[in-house]
Amino acid sequence: MLFGKKDHLVGLDIGSRTIKAAEIVQTSKGHNLKKFGMTDISPGLIEDGTINDPEAVAEAIREVFKSYNIKEQNVAISIGGYSVIVKKINVQTMAEDQLQETIHFEAEQYIPFDISDVNLDFQILGPNENNPNQMNVFLVAAKKEMVNDYINLVNLAGLNPCIIDVEAFALQNIFEINYETKEENVALIDIGASKTSLNILKGNNSVFMRDVSLGCGQINQKIMSLINCPFEEAEDIKLGGRTDKVSQDDLKEIVSSVVTDWCTEIRRALDFFYSTYPDDQIKRIVLSGGGGNISEFRQLLTVEASADVETINPFENFSIDDKLDASYIEQISTQAAISMGLAIRKIDDK
Repeated sequence: MLFGKKDHLVGLDIGSRTIKAAEIVQTSKGHNLKKFGMTDISPGLIEDGTINDPEAVAEAIREVFKSYNIKEQNVAISIGGYSVIVKKINVQTMAEDQLQETIHFEAEQYIPFDISDVNLDFQILGPNENNPNQMNVFLVAAKKEMVNDYINLVNLAGLNPCIIDVEAFALQNIFEINYETKEENVALIDIGASKTSLNILKGNNSVFMRDVSLGCGQINQKIMSLINCPFEEAEDIKLGGRTDKVSQDDLKEIVSSVVTDWCTEIRRALDFFYSTYPDDQIKRIVLSGGGGNISEFRQLLTVEASADVETINPFENFSIDDKLDASYIEQISTQAAISMGLAIRKIDDK
């Protein structure tokens, strides 16, 4: 039974290879995962955040809602990648409504796009540590064209988009609700099919974000190049399907080379963070997305980053509905993080 008005949303994570939907309800005992569903989509339908075939993706979304009996039509979605800029800036201390009026002027110097082509939002973080007359603000800018494309896609699927979040923030939300946040630096890293996002937290505050075009799809591409097979066959081989076309040694070498590239890029991003915050060491890294399941990646990153590396459990502080398959939920946990982070949002959230 829900308390008060019905204000919950379905968290809809629209990835380049997988659609995931999570529905969470508030009960007298806390958060309950009521519904969860996911389906793969064909490669090429969404590339680098661009929706190439809206009708096919909308059909996949409708299929998830139908197959998993999700009736709620209000959804929260997220965007990321190079069409989204998230930057921590310093501005003169002022009231929120004042900043609302001047944010376009403040943003122009930080945004590499024409300011008229983006939607802007901001979050006041608090006073600046070094200047009492300034405050820290998180600036978020997303290309209007991309935002409109995702709104139109959700409408095409027959759903109502109530919130558009940033993927890295959705990840932060689900981390904070499941884990005790101490005054330590934690790096949240989500490795999807074609994109990896990094969000470094200091306590409850995000202090550094970066997206890079790396992901699990690179493994598929290397398998396809080696044996000249279609994407679906490469995916099956990657996930452990039996084949006589690729030896275990060749597959191990492919995975090794890809995860080494990931670690190099992540190390580069961490070094950039350290150049800005030389006294702040990152001792804990929490992984999500399909790449988080690759044990060799976790082991290599532990060494490269000199940090403890673990995979997220986005269901840690949630009860699971009896109708859901508990073993399946456990199996897909790392991939469910963003959809869960979206599902805990409410209709009237900022």
